[in-house]
Amino acid sequence: MTEEKKVSIEKLQGYYCFACGTANPIGLNLEFYRLGDSVCSDIILGKYYEGWQNMAHGGIISTLLDEVMSWTILYFKKVFFVTRKMDVKYVNPVFLETPLTIKGTLRDESEPPKIAVKAEIRDDKRKLLVRSRGEFVILPEERLSSVPDDLKQDMLSLFRRFR
Repeated sequence: MTEEKKVSIEKLQGYYCFACGTANPIGLNLEFYRLGDSVCSDIILGKYYEGWQNMAHGGIISTLLDEVMSWTILYFKKVFFVTRKMDVKYVNPVFLETPLTIKGTLRDESEPPKIAVKAEIRDDKRKLLVRSRGEFVILPEERLSSVPDDLKQDMLSLFRRFR
């Protein structure tokens, strides 16, 4: 069996998205990479992301899943979209200070304008901690009026640079 190669995914600089933004001083500043037909991100959550003592807050966990599913769509579909719904199943506790990998993969059963994606979080021992299924909706150009033109242009330019 051949090991898949990690391919770094470029992201926009200077935006304030809590999950991936580079300009947000309290954000997660997630980095992404392609691994085969998936998009992944690695992180170690510290005390600022605590829910119950020594465990990650469920909202932060949902944010990680939503963001990796979103970047899966951005990378593979190169479209503008919004999250319509997410189902999250917390399988095992997500402990702080533990290396985590979040992995998103497109699901086959979607029909435009919907896009179905699944995601999971595993620890450094490959133990499944959380899994999710999301439904996203592609936004046509006429529905992007609230998105600033410079952001639209930056995103379109980013799409062209994805391999």
